[in-house]
Amino acid sequence: MTTINVSCYEKDGYFSPLDIVSPEVALKHRSTLEGIEQQYGAMHYQYKLHTFMQFPLQLATHPTLLDTVEKLIGPDILLYNTTFVIKEAHSESHVSWHQDLTYWGLDSDAQVSAWIALTDVTEENGCMYMVPGSHKNGMREHITTVDSTNVLLNGQTIQGVDASKAHPLCLLPGQASLHHGWTIHTSMPNRSNDRRIGLNIQYLATSVRQVKSDYDTAMLVRGVDAYQNFGTDHPAATEFDFVEMQRQKALTDHIKSITTGQAK
Repeated sequence: MTTINVSCYEKDGYFSPLDIVSPEVALKHRSTLEGIEQQYGAMHYQYKLHTFMQFPLQLATHPTLLDTVEKLIGPDILLYNTTFVIKEAHSESHVSWHQDLTYWGLDSDAQVSAWIALTDVTEENGCMYMVPGSHKNGMREHITTVDSTNVLLNGQTIQGVDASKAHPLCLLPGQASLHHGWTIHTSMPNRSNDRRIGLNIQYLATSVRQVKSDYDTAMLVRGVDAYQNFGTDHPAATEFDFVEMQRQKALTDHIKSITTGQAK
């Protein structure tokens, strides 16, 4: 089983791959997800999944993953968000060059993102590409674009990125990549015959504050929260909770308002 090389993460701004669960378990989770989608509709880019769906919570709190995150941001960890990023077969959906932290309204980069594959993730089906070391230069200027195929809410794009320096992060089902919030990255359309499914997870150190809004929520998943900077998200108690999904829509709308600069 692979474990994180912290010095590589600090040098490059990302690490991949990290073994979290077996391919068999990952594919079982895919089956659960697709059963839920058949009954309740698409789950792509729904936020705070761990408040109404149990297996994203199980993945986000997997001991291997939390042990790894602890090495990067310390022992007191908040789970801020979980969301599926799904590219359908032969879809033009893509993610432009960007840095995660640009629009999140956080006062610190004591944060790490994890991306867990539920399917094979290849260059053909739209894996992420990371620019090594790009996190060391802080925030780059982003422009807002209008592109219906861009997954990002603002179409936020960094211009002039040298794509020849980027590395593809291919994953097997059950493997994860981790990256820093200032690492410049992108992903291309899915040219394959199958869906590309990943669970995106954001963790924060408990010291981090939200500065774009008077209210935001998170869930303590390890250690203690001496700061109490966030309201409390509650963990999913069942495989899928329709009532909690409806309540979660308000949390989704709030996070999107923060990201788009409309929060109060």
